[in-house]
Amino acid sequence: MNLDLHCWRFDWAGGPTGIGPGVADLAQSAEALGVRTLSFMDHWFQMERVAPATDPMLEGYTALGFVAGCTESLRLRLLVTGVTYRHPGLLAKTVTTVDVLSGGRAELGIGAAWYDREHDALGVPFPPLGERFERLEEALQICLQMWSDDDGPYEGTHYQLAETLCVPAPVSEPRPRILIGGSGEKKTLRLVAQYADACNIMGDPGVIRHKVDVLHRHCVDVGRDPSEIEVSAMFRNFAPDASADDIVRAAEAYREVGVDTLVVGATGDDPAAWLESTFGPTIDRLHAL
Repeated sequence: MNLDLHCWRFDWAGGPTGIGPGVADLAQSAEALGVRTLSFMDHWFQMERVAPATDPMLEGYTALGFVAGCTESLRLRLLVTGVTYRHPGLLAKTVTTVDVLSGGRAELGIGAAWYDREHDALGVPFPPLGERFERLEEALQICLQMWSDDDGPYEGTHYQLAETLCVPAPVSEPRPRILIGGSGEKKTLRLVAQYADACNIMGDPGVIRHKVDVLHRHCVDVGRDPSEIEVSAMFRNFAPDASADDIVRAAEAYREVGVDTLVVGATGDDPAAWLESTFGPTIDRLHAL
């Protein structure tokens, strides 16, 4: 089982001058520990449901580029890009740039977007949910076309590209992996079955078991082998004072319902120290699951 780290806040780093060194230390600590992937959020404002919108937030792809320069093996993605935030052609180019400069470590995490306050505040259009899902599917198609040998036009309902030229091509073979975030049963998991290499689902093991069953049914419908899709899940259901055995038992419950990767959120005022103390004693056991 893989362990990924999600960094969703930066208030612990001590202000603007501390964020760069703090993020570098966190990324390097995660890499040394054996964490596979570091992700950031794709937001311009902090989420109000977890902290004030005025808390510090970094632009995600710039932050990934910074981390690429101070690590060697850590995989890099946003969890997840909102489809409304960037034109899909520019998004494909941005992910490709991170992939090339990191030596093939970038992934595309993408979803339908949701945070209306930051859209309204910065003047970014925020269409209704149905249209956002239409745009999400077209964005996936555009990225896949730009990462193929086809550099011709793309004609969609919402996006029209005269050329899908992307040079240099990604270093990742055959292209950067695609993760779709969310677990909506009618639309999101269908898109996962049709287009993605991975998904990210929130919920306890019982919820995830059901969502994985739905995903497998969509795979049957589109003729896809479900074993080709990595299932990741947010891993939060352990107490602050949990022992190594407690954490491994909790992880086993996720493994039993089809989860391949656990995603933990950077926690506390010193997330690098928290990561080491919490998962240092367990990561080898998690990898063995």
